Amino acid sequence: MAALLARRCGGAAAVALWRAQRRQRSTFDVAVVGAGIVGLAAARQLVLRHPTLAFAVLEKEQQLAHHQSGHNSGVIHSGIYYTPGSLKAKLCVQDEIPRLKALYERGLQNNVRGLKLIGTKEIQAKEPFCRGLMALDSPYTGIVDYRQVAQSYAEDFQEAGGTILTDFEVTDMEMAKESASGSEDGLQYPVIVRSSKGEEIYCRHIVTCAGLYSDRLSEISGCSPEPRIVPFRGDYLVLKPEKCYMVKGNIYPVPNPRFPFLGFHFTPRMDGSVWLGPNAVLAFKREGYKLFDFSTTDFLDAVMYSGLWRLVLRNLSYGLSEMYRACFLSAQVKELQKFIPEVTVNDVLRGPSGVRAQALDSDGNLVDDFVFDGGTGDIGSRILHVRNAPSPAATSSLAIAEMIADEARQRFEL
Repeated sequence: MAALLARRCGGAAAVALWRAQRRQRSTFDVAVVGAGIVGLAAARQLVLRHPTLAFAVLEKEQQLAHHQSGHNSGVIHSGIYYTPGSLKAKLCVQDEIPRLKALYERGLQNNVRGLKLIGTKEIQAKEPFCRGLMALDSPYTGIVDYRQVAQSYAEDFQEAGGTILTDFEVTDMEMAKESASGSEDGLQYPVIVRSSKGEEIYCRHIVTCAGLYSDRLSEISGCSPEPRIVPFRGDYLVLKPEKCYMVKGNIYPVPNPRFPFLGFHFTPRMDGSVWLGPNAVLAFKREGYKLFDFSTTDFLDAVMYSGLWRLVLRNLSYGLSEMYRACFLSAQVKELQKFIPEVTVNDVLRGPSGVRAQALDSDGNLVDDFVFDGGTGDIGSRILHVRNAPSPAATSSLAIAEMIADEARQRFEL
């Protein structure tokens, strides 16, 4: 009996020690919510700038970069589309060749290296199967595996002392009472962040980089729900392996300035495959990568939002065309044949899909630039929301991380 009591006491002491250690590990100066490429890049930059502070990344999935960062074409954008002085291109021209020339001028103003306009013969010299009157040759556009890039950011973050907590879906935030977390934690780390499984961490400040859930996290924190996130699914086709010889590099159409989507394009991948697309259709689930994926909550969120209906009514023809192409393979191939006429339905297979977290305001305007905001009140003043990080966020992730770190330092006085 004495031995049993000793074991029991020893076990209780061990549990108490474990809890004390866990409590120590669960207090952070800044918690970054979201382990996509932007969240990881931001966390990496923050810990490198402030090595004496404690940082954590909270991710609801068990893997890093599981959603937008791991479901994209992998293109490294050279900067052609950017308006000088802003982060996104806003073009207001009418025909494709004038738009192409305007893109060229934008690229020159943004110091895009090696950029030049080429004609029919030069197009065919570079892409023997591609047909066109004029094109922009951008030799510093490339491809990369952004999931691996994100993983590298995570390794840098952890090596610098940062903590990554996966399977931690943030569902609640509140201010801690002093008694809730011990005599000091409630004062030093006044914000409690809870997961869907009831786990808690305590922190001083929060940065959210939540992509498809950025609006919902904003609401949880008591901040504005605007702009809202409306998910758009992009479906890719893939060239059959024996037909990949038809594409040597990235081939893009001239973008439509009314939409942030870049249209059907040809993208060689790191593994040697070639992706074709994507289209852009409303997704009925925020993480709905399959055609019939459906979430009642996500669907009602989208269709009950007035901003979506205003967008749809202004662009009904475009939207119906995209839906038609999503259903019929031949319609997608027809778009591809505008550039490579030799491509046929027999040369392609249905491929993977991604979901874009498109920010939309209540007037039905697509928010086509980065949105950073916080709020008022106890929690609102301690939080920085990265509300919209549109493509090319992956390409620009290190530069965006610098911006986030600057904003966090100013807001939080780090």
